[in-house]
Amino acid sequence: MNLISTHSPCVTSASRGPAPGALEKTLRVLSVVTMLMTIPQVLIIWVGHDASGVSLASWGAYLVSACLWFVYGIQKHDKTIYVACIGWIVLDAASVVGGVIHSYG
Repeated sequence: MNLISTHSPCVTSASRGPAPGALEKTLRVLSVVTMLMTIPQVLIIWVGHDASGVSLASWGAYLVSACLWFVYGIQKHDKTIYVACIGWIVLDAASVVGGVIHSYG
């Protein structure tokens, strides 16, 4: 009887990890959808030069949160977290910078 060694590549787990479950797939879709929903706000600020009603405190908090989540995703080697955060950092920063320029500029 031949036994396969537990150190054999066919016995060890895959380096990519388990396939994403339904919740993870849903969260990925929602992350993209909510980013797409944020684009009109950024366009109003930058194209329409209208930052009225934009809360710099809220958008600043979103930006800080996205940056912290980005660092957390990098530390955990979780691509689902840190890749999404890149988009959020761009959108949040655009809202903050545009809000400052078009509110006080």
